[in-house]
Amino acid sequence: MNKAIVLVVEDDTAVRNLITTTLETQHYHYLIASNGETAILQAASHNPDIVLLDLGLPDLDGVTVIHKIRSWSAMPIIVISARSEDTDKIEALDAGADDYMTKPFSVEELLARLRVTQRRLAAMQGMMTASQTVVENGDLKIDYAAGCAYLQGEELHLTPIEYKLLCLLAKNMGKVLTHTYITKEIWGSSWDNDVASLRVFMATLRKKIEKSPNSPQYIQTHIGIGYRMLKV
Repeated sequence: MNKAIVLVVEDDTAVRNLITTTLETQHYHYLIASNGETAILQAASHNPDIVLLDLGLPDLDGVTVIHKIRSWSAMPIIVISARSEDTDKIEALDAGADDYMTKPFSVEELLARLRVTQRRLAAMQGMMTASQTVVENGDLKIDYAAGCAYLQGEELHLTPIEYKLLCLLAKNMGKVLTHTYITKEIWGSSWDNDVASLRVFMATLRKKIEKSPNSPQYIQTHIGIGYRMLKV
């Protein structure tokens, strides 16, 4: 099992060092953020597999960070907080957190929860791969095995980049994918010219699948953030 990329959101240097050292010993890749704004930016830019989130941040409350991330992503969020009251746990879980650990915590417990979360991720991805060789959304049909896409039964003549974009959006239907995430998935990098290229390819793709590109049915633009495929 490949190790997950973990975003560590913690303003306490000692606790943050404990977590990152633990991750290093188990060969996890990690990113760090010491406040809420940086956490949201890191989550949007790098699309980590798991977020470890402290609630008591210096700029934003951790629950606000959860709400922000949940507005565009379903990435697992494990709260690690000194707040031990049931009301705090319920508020965080209702906001969209997947798990809740209270401080102080043991290294063994942290690693166990990461393993459980990673197994859940792998199982979900496996189920999607097994069950979704063909995806249909309204008049749009994508056959991953054949590498073809159809609109109203007619095969679409897509360039390789257009097809990759369509598949990426379809596999994440309903989720807002950031410009950075899309360009890294398609081109392996995220420079300014990649984002400019993305806009061009998205425009050509829309011309081929949308009845009216100015009033899109399938691909929604989130200005300044990215794109989302709508469930029709």
